[in-house]
Amino acid sequence: MSDSSVLKKQNSLLKIWPTTHATAGATATPSGPSHLEDDRLEPSSIPAQIEFRSVTKTYGQATAVNDLSLSVRRGEFLTILGPSGSGKTTALMLLAGFVAPTKGDILIAGKSVAAVPAYRRDQGIVFQSYALFPHLTVRRNLEFPLEMRGIGAAERAKRVDSILERVHLREFDSRMPSQLSGGQQQRVALARALIADPPILLLDEPLGALDRNLREQMQGEIKSLHREFGKTTICVTHDQEEALTLSDRIVVMRAGKIEQTDTPETLYDRPMTRFVANFLGEANILEDLGFEVESDAAQPSGTVGMIRPERVCIAATGEPKRADADRRQFAIGTVDDMIYAGPLRKYNVRVGDSLLVVRQHVASGQQIFRLGDEVKLDWLRSDVRFVAT
Repeated sequence: MSDSSVLKKQNSLLKIWPTTHATAGATATPSGPSHLEDDRLEPSSIPAQIEFRSVTKTYGQATAVNDLSLSVRRGEFLTILGPSGSGKTTALMLLAGFVAPTKGDILIAGKSVAAVPAYRRDQGIVFQSYALFPHLTVRRNLEFPLEMRGIGAAERAKRVDSILERVHLREFDSRMPSQLSGGQQQRVALARALIADPPILLLDEPLGALDRNLREQMQGEIKSLHREFGKTTICVTHDQEEALTLSDRIVVMRAGKIEQTDTPETLYDRPMTRFVANFLGEANILEDLGFEVESDAAQPSGTVGMIRPERVCIAATGEPKRADADRRQFAIGTVDDMIYAGPLRKYNVRVGDSLLVVRQHVASGQQIFRLGDEVKLDWLRSDVRFVAT
């Protein structure tokens, strides 16, 4: 990341925290204009609840967020998922206070924050690039938000020791960020966001800079921290696996609007639209197969059948029928490709004018099909879903 990008992120952090300064045992005094005190949210014993009320954000003729209405429950981990340009990051920046809505309102704990600046919203933020201060040690990075809030030296040291222990970085407190691995830097960024005990935690593509193994480790760490601290957490990502792993609910956005909001299980198993089915994992759209798709449910008008690749079975055409054959639909196809992916084999099978994907768990002794092989596919009729086109 360039020096200018680092400075921009650090300036954002400086805006988040109150512009106060205090020495140990001294009373913090505002260093900015006194009218900023009027913008501060009143302390509330009510846990954070976030509401977007018909929020629209435009940039000239372009609409980044279009009439967004969304309620986030207290203590919930909600992920906003979508492709580039879907409006997910703009939604997070609106909540953080870095940009103002063109229309609509945003409420936290029942109070409008549309006119409240970012540094008065009492939110912890973790950026994709971490935005750690490169000239400060890990300990000083963690002390900084506490110092800006006027917390005395003894209490700062106590909190820093506690959070370092929690994120398993106690022995790294005197290191500089450049001396840490990507995963360690991410844990410091999370610790800094949590150390002042904000009611809301915002995560902006938090694992995007990590390799796959580190991402999986950090997913577990973030999930554990959420369980422990219970913060209302909003995460923005384009990584479907990350969203499914971490979230209580997922919001799928498209072109500035919400396409569907639901639990990970429901979104994956019962997507409402073709876009959601294809974006959240792989989906077989059952059209142009050369035969009528059967299902245990009636097909609504304006929809098309869909089934997930792991729900489709593949076998040699001469294999005997299954015991539950009366509950299944069968099709004959030709293997177009086979991809070996460790625990899985992925087959692309041409059926009629369509290409169906089959994901098969690798097991010893199972038959392996090659390009051009004729195979039999089958699936339970109850596994077929209908999605709007």
